[in-house]
This record gives sequence, C-alpha cells and structure tokens, in this order.
Amino acid sequence: MVRSMVTEIEAKVIEAKKAAITLASVSTDIKDRALEEMANALDINRQAILSANMRDLEVAEKLQRKGELSQAMVDRLKISDNKIDGMIAGIRDVIKLEDPAGRTLSALELDNGLELYQVSCPIGLIGVIFESRPDVVPQIMSLCLKSGNSTIFKGGSEALNSNRTIFDLLVEAIERSEGVPKGAFQLMETREEVMDVLALDAYIDLLIPRGSNAFVKFIKENTKIPVLGHADGVCHVYVDDEADLAKAYTICFDAKVQYAAVCNAMETLLIHEKVAERFLPKMAQMLESAGVELRCDKGSFAILEHIDFIENLVHAVEEDWSTEYNDLILSIKLVSSIEEAIEHINTYGSHHTDGIVTENQKKKKKFSDLIDSSSVMINASTRFADGFRYGKGAEVGISTNKIHARGPVGMEGLMIYKYVLLGNGEKVADYVGPSARNFTHRKLDKLLSDVMMEK
Repeated sequence: MVRSMVTEIEAKVIEAKKAAITLASVSTDIKDRALEEMANALDINRQAILSANMRDLEVAEKLQRKGELSQAMVDRLKISDNKIDGMIAGIRDVIKLEDPAGRTLSALELDNGLELYQVSCPIGLIGVIFESRPDVVPQIMSLCLKSGNSTIFKGGSEALNSNRTIFDLLVEAIERSEGVPKGAFQLMETREEVMDVLALDAYIDLLIPRGSNAFVKFIKENTKIPVLGHADGVCHVYVDDEADLAKAYTICFDAKVQYAAVCNAMETLLIHEKVAERFLPKMAQMLESAGVELRCDKGSFAILEHIDFIENLVHAVEEDWSTEYNDLILSIKLVSSIEEAIEHINTYGSHHTDGIVTENQKKKKKFSDLIDSSSVMINASTRFADGFRYGKGAEVGISTNKIHARGPVGMEGLMIYKYVLLGNGEKVADYVGPSARNFTHRKLDKLLSDVMMEK
C-alpha cells in the first residue's frame, strides 16, 4: 500500500519534471494567453472558490476552538472577494512583466569567432509546500508559468477544498491554452506525501515552503533539496530621537495592526529613551484600542503602568525579543542610541524586515548600511515587504538567504542561467603550450537570440 503511494507520487513528479523541459521553451505569447485564461477562470468561478473555502473554514474554526489550530492559521485561510480580486490582479501583473527566460545576461568574445553567452533559464521543477494560504496557488503558479518552471504543490489539510478548487480551475484554464505542456503543474494532498516529496531530490530542483516557523524549519531539516525561504519573521521598527512622531504613530500602527498574522508585521518596537515619554503613551493608546497586548521592558513599563487606559500590559521576558507572535502582541524596549537599536535588531531579529523612523540623513544611511536584513524600511511600514507591493506581480516567498535570491522573491528567484559557447571547430589544445593562441576576452554587445537567428 505504501509502496504504491510512493510510486504514484514519483510518477506525478517525473511527469512534471519532463514537462519542465518543454515549458522552458514556450513562447511569451502562449504563456501570457494562458495567464489571462487563469485570471478569467478565477473571476468567473468566485462562488465555487468561496464555497470551497467556507467548507475549510468550518472545520478550521472548530479546530481553533479546540486549540488544535492557531487563529493566525485561520486568518490566513480565509478567502474573500477582495482576496480573489488580489489573486486576479497578481496574475495580470505577471502578464505585464518581461519574460525572464532566454535573456542574454552577458556576451564575451573568447577569440575571433569563439563567443560565450550567459543566458537566463528556468530552474526547472519547483516544489511548493505551504500551510493555510490558498492564495499561494495562483501567486506561484502564475510566476512559475511565466518563468517556464513546472511546479509541484503540497498544501495543508486545513485548506484541502480551497486548494483543490483553485488548482483545478487554474490547470483547466492553462490546458485551454494550446502550447503549454500537460502535467507541468501537479497537486498533492495527503499528509504522507510531504515526506515523500522531501526525499525526491533527484527530480525537484528547489523547494519553497510557506508557513509557520516550525513548519519551515522542519522542511529545511528534512530534505537535501535546496530551500528558498525564511523560518522566522521577527521584524522591528526603531523610533529615533530625531523622528517625526506623527510619522512614527502611523508607521508603527500599520506595521503591527494592519495584518498581524503575517511575517512582515512588526513584532518589536524600539524607542529612543529621549522621546519615549512623549511618544509611548499615545502610541500605546492607539495599540490598546486595536486590542494589542504590550510586553514591555523595565523602562517602557514604568512609563505606561500608571496610565488608566492601558490594560493589556505585561513585563517582557528574554524570549520575547526573539519571538514571532503572528498575533496582536508587541514587545517594546527603550534604547539609548541608534547603535544599541542596530545591535538589538541584528542580535534578536530574523534578518527579514526592519525599519527606522528618523529625519536625520546620516542615521538613515547608517541604519540601512548596518542592518543585516533582506528589507530595510526608512520612514515606512514593514508591511511593504511584499512581492506584489515591490512590483514583482506576486511573490514566491520571502527569503532571508544570502545566496541566489533575497527579500520578497518574484520571478528572479525562479531563474538561473546557463552558458552557451558558439564556435567553429576550435579546440583547447590551440590555447596551451609555447605557441598558444591568446584569448581576447572582449565584451560583446550582442544577444544570443539574434545571433542564433543569423546563423
């Protein structure tokens, strides 16, 4: 029984791997037509999507009441008309993006008639393993299709109906567009399939996990496949002593409250002690009105403990500084300098997204230079760290890695490159020994696609 399941999974993966070879060479026009079909399918079938999501939500909310599923997971699971609008907009933004496949990145003459081209190409077969968020399916499928990558999706059981409905609608739309190979996109649904997917390093070229800290850590620790992503989203905002406090109130409120259950929400607020007495009471009142629990260090607690309207106030403990709450909880700490703020962020943060509020130009530069994070915000909310907001159409995820791709990752994170050498019978033996020919290594202003058409 187990063996037949593994064989079935392998068959799906192998089919997608083979389709990836053909998909890599599909023209931009064909891909864009398929993307438009995908967007139309979501628009026309809104009620089917919402009905499927309602079935998932009924089960999820029961599990949440039993303590078996977090509120953050339930929030991420919810689909609304607005969310469907966002899915559609994301797909149509991908249509507008330049096709990244087959672009000449560099051209070099090695010798007369011997030319080397570095050309962008898809990674191949992408594995996407995710919890809750059904909107991951159209986001990543659209980016993978446009970039020429096949994709294996494995969603969580809590979103089973939503994922299946959206996936089927999108694949049917793609198959109506002649020229896209069948089998390029696959969906896996059982819990057992996760471990099987993690073991298929012979076929899957890159894994993108989307979910909780524990989930992403589990993926990273149990596969040989390269993983693009981040485990934690411990994001900070530092309010400097030279901050415009009017800006600080709106930035900090948005960073925490606009949507608390996401990885780019602020989890720790750092405040320069010189402005704390002026800034913190009003900021705390705003957060209190939104239901935020405040976990304060000694200095901030002392400022707030005698204020009548502040009720959700507790003492912070050491682990708060490195905790991603994904909830209406915020840790607060006073610092004596920008240097202390930077040190705290680089020590306790997750290198995801961190911001400063200041009017001092030198401090803006110092913060951006020294903060070791994938996104640094100057006088703006951390919530802007998002592929759609960064103009990428959508995102495959946010990476805190320092190789290949970093920050909100769009199609560039799904691309790699190859070298193509055009020659005319040249051999290495002519370039070694006493009478060796010399390499010219001259940069060329040519595109490989144009050269190949000429030949």
